[in-house]
Amino acid sequence: MSAPVLTTLLVANRGEIACRVMRTAKALGLTTVAVHSATDRDARHSREADIRVDLGGSKAADSYLQIDKLIAAAKASGAQAIHPGYGFLSENAGFARAIENAGLIFLGPPASAIDAMGSKSAAKALMETAGVPLVPGYHGEAQDLDTFRDACERIGYPVLLKATAGGGGKGMKVVEDVSQLAEALASAQREALSSFGDSRMLVEKYLLKPRHVEIQVFADQHGNCLYLNERDCSIQRRHQKVVEEAPAPGLSPELRRAMGEAAVRSAQAIGYVGAGTVEFLLDARGEFFFMEMNTRLQVEHPVTEAITGLDLVAWQIRVARGEALPMTQDQVPLVGHAIEVRLYAEDPGNDFLPATGRLELYRESNPGPGRRVDSGVEEGDEISPFYDPMLGKLIAWGEDREQARLRLLGMLDEFAIGGLKTNINFLRRIIAHPAFAAAELDTGFIPRYQEQLLPAPAELSDDFWQAAAQAFAQSQLPVTRADDPSSPWAAPNGLRAGLPREITLHLSCEGQDHALTLGDIDAHSARLKGEQLLTEHAGVRRQHRAIRRGEHVYLQWDGELRRIESYDPISAVEASHSHQGGLTAPMNGSIVRVLVEAGQSVEAGAQLVVLEAMKMEHSIRAPHAGVIKALYCQEGEMVSEGSALVELEEA
Repeated sequence: MSAPVLTTLLVANRGEIACRVMRTAKALGLTTVAVHSATDRDARHSREADIRVDLGGSKAADSYLQIDKLIAAAKASGAQAIHPGYGFLSENAGFARAIENAGLIFLGPPASAIDAMGSKSAAKALMETAGVPLVPGYHGEAQDLDTFRDACERIGYPVLLKATAGGGGKGMKVVEDVSQLAEALASAQREALSSFGDSRMLVEKYLLKPRHVEIQVFADQHGNCLYLNERDCSIQRRHQKVVEEAPAPGLSPELRRAMGEAAVRSAQAIGYVGAGTVEFLLDARGEFFFMEMNTRLQVEHPVTEAITGLDLVAWQIRVARGEALPMTQDQVPLVGHAIEVRLYAEDPGNDFLPATGRLELYRESNPGPGRRVDSGVEEGDEISPFYDPMLGKLIAWGEDREQARLRLLGMLDEFAIGGLKTNINFLRRIIAHPAFAAAELDTGFIPRYQEQLLPAPAELSDDFWQAAAQAFAQSQLPVTRADDPSSPWAAPNGLRAGLPREITLHLSCEGQDHALTLGDIDAHSARLKGEQLLTEHAGVRRQHRAIRRGEHVYLQWDGELRRIESYDPISAVEASHSHQGGLTAPMNGSIVRVLVEAGQSVEAGAQLVVLEAMKMEHSIRAPHAGVIKALYCQEGEMVSEGSALVELEEA
């Protein structure tokens, strides 16, 4: 049988994974095709492709989840193969079948394997038959509340609700007791339906202090299958991975082999082909429990590439062409250590709410040995509320774990992002934390060290405000009067006739305001040269990155890039009194449920409105008991951050 022709590849995804897949495809000489929604018309993945096809729509349900449109795009562009990336339709058996029926190549496993492992319930039943240890749970077909209530009582609280067809933390809820079950189940089902088109759930015992260790497997069409070592993905929040590393710290060669061989047996049992990941929970005694299998390339695959020197996307393409795996299990390398962090547009200080807006500033880490950035954005791009909030990933490799950790810290320090909230400072605190440095890893890491990882905002020092004022003043445009640029009053330099230069600035940073006056003498303590502010205090000289973007200055201070802007103190006072008793949208999103009506009395903590943004649900709750005075939103409506949703009159 001759090898299939594969010269043009369509990537049925967006963001950093689409860019990453196309990078390898181009290196192998393939023509790349991007698909995009109306919102993503000028997104980076679309710009980088050789050919682009408009799917229309804005939401994923109207674009990236439309199988017929994707098949038509492949036909129109001349693509012989489709790479699904991850998320969206990557684990949808119907998509794999539709591609095959259209005479195209799917860069993933057979639809039968997705059926067997793509459903968490079916996968657990299969593993139970194969004798693989499972976490106690319910994986049945019945989906009513009474069935789940009975199952939870049998399993014992706390429990974990999970979408059977999904991953990435979507449709996943921890339930501490029976009083939370009904609301959590309904919300998880809605999230699952929105993200995966399937609302079915399973429930498991929620294990305390487990590690999340997964095995990367790869299989060809000739019956060969091997494992490419393991990854530790224990640092998570809301059941979504934040930090991943390979190999897993402290894992013995014997345990690695046992987990790897179990993963290979699982893949072979279902006739698996391509890249897949078998995920396990590992307890402190070294016992592991099957959790799920992801029948696709994982977000965290770069750490496996870093310690093996392999390109997994290139392997996917070669396997799709019918080639055999290029090595045996004994030949799989394991060199050094790699750590990856996921960069999200979100606000860690506000319960990790997704952030939207324009990337006013975006600078990636400097390239170099052991440094890699996989991203899907560039400066000036708009981050919309319709898709996952991940901007990219930073990956560092070292000869040992500590070298990789320190290298990653350096990369995080060099990154510069402005215009919207991100988790970059949160990531730095994790990687710098002594417990992480000591490899004390489990899925409770973030809650355990929450006070250190998410500290309350500290009062900014006088030294900071002085530096901020100098950076702001010295970076201002030199001319403000185009009609008379030679006028002594044209420059904002504080010139006063017969008196020393002096300017007064009202500055704001991270919710704190400060007014200060700068004169000629102050300027000698700080000088801005390019994008470096040089300061001197008590004989010690320091340099801080200071980047101007329009009316804002971004100043690196105490390891964090801080946004500084000027404000009008009179307007600020007026604005603080303009809206009282109102509850506003915390981010751009879509209203999926309105649970109250005007005139209704509510208790403190009552759920009023459910907002969906970036595939996750967020509840707007009553901060106090009261009466709904007015509603300013309705189900299905798109709202912007700061829009008034409900007016609540205190009882």
